[in-house]
Amino acid sequence: MIIIGAKGFANELVGVLHQLDLLDGIVFFDDVNIVNNDLWYNRFEIIHSLDQVKKHFKEIDTKFILGIGNPQVRKKLSIKFESLGGELHTIISPKSFLAPFEVKIGKGSTVITGSVIDNNVNIGLGCLVNTNTTIGHDTIIGAFSEICPGAVISGNCIIGSMSFIGSNATLLPNVSIGNNVIVGAGSVVTKNIPDNCLVMGIPAKVIKELEPLPQEMYD
Repeated sequence: MIIIGAKGFANELVGVLHQLDLLDGIVFFDDVNIVNNDLWYNRFEIIHSLDQVKKHFKEIDTKFILGIGNPQVRKKLSIKFESLGGELHTIISPKSFLAPFEVKIGKGSTVITGSVIDNNVNIGLGCLVNTNTTIGHDTIIGAFSEICPGAVISGNCIIGSMSFIGSNATLLPNVSIGNNVIVGAGSVVTKNIPDNCLVMGIPAKVIKELEPLPQEMYD
């Protein structure tokens, strides 16, 4: 299995893979950071070229997981690596809690240690649910959205695709968040938020409009 990225969030993924006893055969891909050798933690191979990725997918294993945050980057990398023959893989920490009824986790999503997901929750393709987040009942989260550590999503919320909920932010019940929205860390969202904006504060207010994403980011 290839983990895309060999810094930052990839460290958390290694912890979850250890919990799942899936460390054997892990390879990291990083074409950005300069490293002094081709081993991470003196154990895991790091590859740097797409030719190496193609060879790995053809000869060893097609699975890959996204070891990088940021919804847009995750989406672009998913498209690129699937075009090389890879298959986006789902990772769920056994030290998270998923309620027993109608919890749907989309392909390629990652659920990190300490997360709590209640009944009747639908999490879309390629999402990131980070450490110690809470997602209440009857909530829908769109594709490739990122929920940062400590965020609290109350019941009956809707979060669009390609959105980012900052660390320790809170969404009150029955709130809808649009596509391509950034909710600043520690903010409290008390009302619906439209597409393409940055909101911050207690209560959260729109402080900046964002450039709409191209349609291919939603396809």
